[in-house]
Amino acid sequence: MEKKIDSLRKRYSFKLAANLTGLPISLVAQSLIARGLGPISYGDFNFLSNFFNQAVGLFDNGTSISFYTKLSQRQNEKGIVKFYWSFTIIISVLLAVLLALIIVLKKGDLLFPGQQMKFVGLALIWGMLTWFSQIISKMIDAYGLTTGGEVIRAAQKVFSLVLILGLFYTKILDLTSFFFYNYVIILALCLGWVYILKKNNIPLVPRVSLGRDQVKAYAREFYHYSAPLITYSLVSMLVGMFDLWLLQKFAGSLQQGFFALSFRVSAICLLFTTAMTPLLMREFSVAFGSNNLPEMRKLFSRYVPLLYTIAAVLSVFLAVQANEATLIFGGKAFQEASLPMALMVLYPIHQTYGQLSGSVFYASGQTRLYRNIGIIMMLVGIVVSFVLLAPRSLDGLDLGSLGLAIKMLAVQFIWVNIQLFFNARFLSLSFRKYFLHQLLTVGLLGVIAFASKTVLDFIPVDLFFSFILSGLLYIAITATVFFLFPQINSISRDEQRRFLAAISKKILRTT
Repeated sequence: MEKKIDSLRKRYSFKLAANLTGLPISLVAQSLIARGLGPISYGDFNFLSNFFNQAVGLFDNGTSISFYTKLSQRQNEKGIVKFYWSFTIIISVLLAVLLALIIVLKKGDLLFPGQQMKFVGLALIWGMLTWFSQIISKMIDAYGLTTGGEVIRAAQKVFSLVLILGLFYTKILDLTSFFFYNYVIILALCLGWVYILKKNNIPLVPRVSLGRDQVKAYAREFYHYSAPLITYSLVSMLVGMFDLWLLQKFAGSLQQGFFALSFRVSAICLLFTTAMTPLLMREFSVAFGSNNLPEMRKLFSRYVPLLYTIAAVLSVFLAVQANEATLIFGGKAFQEASLPMALMVLYPIHQTYGQLSGSVFYASGQTRLYRNIGIIMMLVGIVVSFVLLAPRSLDGLDLGSLGLAIKMLAVQFIWVNIQLFFNARFLSLSFRKYFLHQLLTVGLLGVIAFASKTVLDFIPVDLFFSFILSGLLYIAITATVFFLFPQINSISRDEQRRFLAAISKKILRTT
């Protein structure tokens, strides 16, 4: 397969541009969805969709990461794609059969407290479609077609906003219509990506025959890569389900809705960094495949601090403005979610580190170490979840959505820094340097965010305009600080000058 692969910078630029295009759309859409569904239905969707995403994750068991890594390294090998799609279809059928058994045995109320079974079935379909879309996305990135893929993603964001506006203003937005809305937009995205693959003469499912020996060989290869993650995936699924199940059981759909809004807004903070994660994983995989450890070290030290800072910029601002953000995105019905919001918007900062550190583990095949760290932290997390969420009659603190937010933030911070320690040792980098960078960056941005909010508190404007003006002031001060001290983002002054010169040249060409 002969094709030109765009540079890492160009692919990231297009991913970032698509995410930037999607940022205001996501903000508007989340606000409409939360208001249209209300806290209870919003919480029900979050509980059910997360349940089946966790269930899919159990059967995926890291195989999709293995698929992406191996396809990045062996792009001409069509058998990998055919084998993995066959595996995906088999697992999807198995999940449907398992749900049917749960319904027949009347165990639905045990697993899905307070939920209607029709919504459980709709959530299963959503989980499968999400998995399929992630596989196609990995194919796009593995083949180096990110540029075209992100153009499709940007168009899909606009299409999704038009649809949700129609549902909201015609007053037909409810849980049922919201599930079908999600089906439509994810299928539209997949069709666009299939078009990109076809345009580059890459079939979605190659027409190749796999003999029994080939199937066995692929099965062994995937099993060898993913076997250390079987226990990890099982524990991850159970802990993920357990957290939301505890919240649903002890606090109900209302608190589930408060947590869901906090989690959804926090996901927006990842728009800038998720653009880079799969691309860096591809580059790590290629570098490790050619035994180029210095290149892996260079990629890690160049991009990880920068992406951490980018994630922190938006997260810290929203944490300081949590009360205003809750009212803007959810309305008065979600006002009690402001404290969980303040914590959950900080979650993406270290989730960024986790994703990037995880990509080093996967690319270098250190899945056993990755598993051991993860299992220990998840088991600790179970105890923390019960203490924070259980009612006082069971010696818990009964903190509802706030308790789950505390647990996720605290466990994530410790977990990620343990991963960082091992990656720093593997790549011969300074753990202390990266750890201090985390604290100093958040501290600096926190001071700027509080100062910006304090200044705007003295100006008599309504909540929305105060939020916007405070954000603009915050961005202006932050940009000035980063310009004066580029070392914060692991950028030298020479690199900064070359970057600004390149931008100026492009601007002059377009004028």
